[in-house]
Amino acid sequence: MSGTYDFDLFVIGGGSAGVRTARIAATHGARVGIAEGRFWGGTCVNVGCVPKKLMVNAAEYGTWAEDAAAFGWSFGERRHDWMTLVRARDEEVGRIAAVYARMLNAAGAKTYEGRARFLGPHEIEVETPDGAQRVTAARIVIAVGGHPTRPSIPGAALGMISDDLFTLQEMPRRVLMVGAGYIGLEFGNLLHGLGAEVTVAYRQSLPLRGFDHELREAIAETLTQNGLTLLPNETPAEITERGGTKVVRFLSGKVVEADAVILATGRAPNTRGMNLEAAGLTAREGHPIPVDDDHATNVPHIYALGDVTDRVNLTPFATATGHALADTLFGNRPRKVSYENVPKAVFTTPPMSSVGLTEEEAAVRGPADIYTARFTPLRHTITKRAGRRALMKLVVEAGTGRLLGAHMLGEDSPEIMQGMAVAVVNGLTKAQLDATIGIHPTVAEEFVTLRTATRRVGDAAKAA
Repeated sequence: MSGTYDFDLFVIGGGSAGVRTARIAATHGARVGIAEGRFWGGTCVNVGCVPKKLMVNAAEYGTWAEDAAAFGWSFGERRHDWMTLVRARDEEVGRIAAVYARMLNAAGAKTYEGRARFLGPHEIEVETPDGAQRVTAARIVIAVGGHPTRPSIPGAALGMISDDLFTLQEMPRRVLMVGAGYIGLEFGNLLHGLGAEVTVAYRQSLPLRGFDHELREAIAETLTQNGLTLLPNETPAEITERGGTKVVRFLSGKVVEADAVILATGRAPNTRGMNLEAAGLTAREGHPIPVDDDHATNVPHIYALGDVTDRVNLTPFATATGHALADTLFGNRPRKVSYENVPKAVFTTPPMSSVGLTEEEAAVRGPADIYTARFTPLRHTITKRAGRRALMKLVVEAGTGRLLGAHMLGEDSPEIMQGMAVAVVNGLTKAQLDATIGIHPTVAEEFVTLRTATRRVGDAAKAA
């Protein structure tokens, strides 16, 4: 059947999920086309993970320079040049984006620069610089990602969205961050580390909804100790401008003034203008596309991956699902990627990371033993810097001893959690951790030296 079409597979979207799907399918011998209407590499490479992490690194150098004095080092006047960082960041982002395009071409996929929309279940039109081009494909993957949104309040247009941070030519000195998810905390932290006064306002009592409650409490304490101002239980009502200053009024009546207001209150799929109904898709434009366990939509030969499905909005997961789909469709290797035990990290200062069940989730399932440790890492016993205490936590199934979850707030926690994820994903037990010799002196060794449970949870849930 595929011989009657221009392509065996056409991918709409050149981000993490789309590029991996197209590249692997092409290496399996499929005739592949892929269209990208903005920039190769998608959000992660261009206005997300990569440039953000580089800016986090930049902010960390300032605190390290300050800390060095405690160890006997002395330097001259400490100052930061915003545009030096901007140029270095943008150069690296451009390099990585170009690599994505080269990988596709090397694999044999045909690339199209332009926004794509459906003309029918198997037909697509791509608006390229050379004019509209129509193609047909036996199978189609939608991997167009998402975009930041603004709340529906008066004056919302006066606020910035996360993408805008990467076009700033000058760093604002007073920043109000509205929202305390990944984006709000990461961007707020890095701007504070570069010298801005940062206030973070959010609707709930604690930041980072969905993470382990104990870690959420710890990160709120840490942020405050680091010098950020937190405004929990606050919802913005309107934004106005007075003499170049942004003025935000909250529903509570509180008023905050800032040089820049960054709205990190949500994201939405990039499906507007795709003419989904022409393909027979029931998904509404601008909304997530529902998929089954095989990532197929209601039209069996059309699939959706990544943030456009609004399930697990993490780059490595999008990449993994794209690879699995290509192997399944064209590699004679049918497989799926599990939605359970997906590791994640929040690159605050210090960062937070997690894999598996939270204490609250485990308690609902049945009895679980909780192991925790809270301490000051060796380096900061010398620096005396506040806001650097580590929290390490294991969630263990009572009876079997199986590791259900691992959580950490502290320096290098994402690097440490990558290894702990192997243990949790593969069902290792607490006894197997105990049998592992720690590397001393490190923070990571605490995960294999936790011996006494702090508490047991979930007995009542099991009895019920």
